[in-house]
Amino acid sequence: MAFATFAGGCFWCMVKPFDQWDGIEKVVSGYMGGHLQNPTYEDVKSGTSGHVEVVQITFDETIFSYEELLNIYWMQIDPTDAGGQFHDRGESYQTVIFVHDEQQREQAEASKAALAASGRFKKPIVTQIREADVFYEAEAYHQDYYKREKAHYEQDRKQSGRDEFLEAHWEK
Repeated sequence: MAFATFAGGCFWCMVKPFDQWDGIEKVVSGYMGGHLQNPTYEDVKSGTSGHVEVVQITFDETIFSYEELLNIYWMQIDPTDAGGQFHDRGESYQTVIFVHDEQQREQAEASKAALAASGRFKKPIVTQIREADVFYEAEAYHQDYYKREKAHYEQDRKQSGRDEFLEAHWEK
């Protein structure tokens, strides 16, 4: 099994797109990239811990490739927005690809360059590519939120503007 870790704004909206494929063992909401040990949701949301909300995906590379995960990732975010994602603003909602090894780095860099060259977006791609570090699992009430709190998840997602943006920029 391998790991992929992506920050794409609110982690509630980042689980479902990855959680539906053969070869994906699990998708866990959490925090990465900060300086505070064992951060809580409140620490991260306040912007004082330096962490971003992430999903960490455990996957079988023989069934589902990292390149496929990158393709799904780009289609979930606004890669041109450095200030957060949709209605979630601030440092903890930035987009980041956290790479776990040099091969992931090369694939992420190539994927980002291809997206930039595609002309799909008028503004520059600002999504960062950083080394993965300590992953802190988010509190239990954040896990599988789209399944456990379906109505609230759907309402929050609808109000965020995420789906309208994605529809405007990606073919179905």
